[in-house]
Amino acid sequence: MPTKFFNTPSAKPNVAIIGGGPAGLFAAEILSQANIRVQLFDRMPSMGRKFLLAGIGGLNITHSEPLEQFYKRYTHSIPLSDYLRQFGRDELLTWCQRLGIETFIGSSGRIFPKGMKAAPLLRAWLNRLKEHQVEFNNNYLWQGWNNHQQLIFDTPQGKSIITADAILLALGGASYPKLGTDGHWTKYLQDLNILCSPWQASNCGFEVSQWSNFFKEKYAGKPVKQVACSLQAKHGEKHQQLGELLISYYGIEGSLSYALARPLREAIRQQGSVTLYLDLYPYFPISKLQQLLAKPRGNQSVSNFLRKQVNLRDIKMALVRELAPQALLNFSELPRLLKALPLRLVKARPITEAISTAGGVSFMELTPQLMLKKLPPVFCAGEMLDWSAPTGGYLLTGCFSTGYATAQGIINYLQGK
Repeated sequence: MPTKFFNTPSAKPNVAIIGGGPAGLFAAEILSQANIRVQLFDRMPSMGRKFLLAGIGGLNITHSEPLEQFYKRYTHSIPLSDYLRQFGRDELLTWCQRLGIETFIGSSGRIFPKGMKAAPLLRAWLNRLKEHQVEFNNNYLWQGWNNHQQLIFDTPQGKSIITADAILLALGGASYPKLGTDGHWTKYLQDLNILCSPWQASNCGFEVSQWSNFFKEKYAGKPVKQVACSLQAKHGEKHQQLGELLISYYGIEGSLSYALARPLREAIRQQGSVTLYLDLYPYFPISKLQQLLAKPRGNQSVSNFLRKQVNLRDIKMALVRELAPQALLNFSELPRLLKALPLRLVKARPITEAISTAGGVSFMELTPQLMLKKLPPVFCAGEMLDWSAPTGGYLLTGCFSTGYATAQGIINYLQGK
């Protein structure tokens, strides 16, 4: 098929944005309000595919915890906190309100739209962008640059060559390849000697050394609620988190697994495996458990005694039987194990199953405005940058924040030019 040269003359400066996720869409909104022509390109048939998937169970927009704690949720927190202070949680909630989306704080502190779903928000957002004359181009697969520093796209109609006054890459990470984020774009930047950290699964599940067939068949898919997890890092740093685990056929997943993913992943990389300690009674001191379990059992069965004394039942009882069955024969050891039940993890699940990824464009390659030092005027935003955060609204807030920063950087660049 013939090559198509896409651009038409325009009095406005022209910006090409590659990637129709939250970072790219938000940058497009800001740029279009600054009297800049915005052409938005995405490899999928419609914009915001991963954003919609994230909202299937309830769109978690951001989190209500104190801001200083909020900033600490991000790896590479020094550069990310700078951007989050420019556009963070409070600004994101104001943006939602102006879009006509009311929000509420859930019992966990997470913030959701009142309708819970992503589709109404995305629909209103895309309508606003169309009103601002943002040009949508779907089924455009980016193929790097030609020798004239023009963008190359494969499309159903053939090859398209795009010229722009500035470029924003918002290409996402390497999770959910079926939704267009497969991380293959790194080869185009690495060919230009731009450092990209290797992809790693971030918010992901972890495999145990082995579950018994009985345990897997009965408890896979069941949550373990009100549990605290902790691990000791190689250099003595202790990581601890309270929340919920989900048992899977291969091991564990859920909010606790995601929150501790980075230190778990690093420990496995360094040591080959890691022991995660489960505190099944995070609100009980060990002395209270010792007192309750020191009472005579009489002719009660072990199960009945533990259920009556410390309410040990169901999946928590099953975990003790699975991981430390000897403790049920020696109650003197049981209180310690109920506060630190060892679970050996041996592997993170594949990137294709992860909610998000770590890795991507190194901040060393970027100016404070997130422009590539070796490739001006190309900017980068969103999950393609080398940062990570747990679930809970942090990922989405970070994408909006870096989208805002790059839009401001592009405006300043074009004004200076």
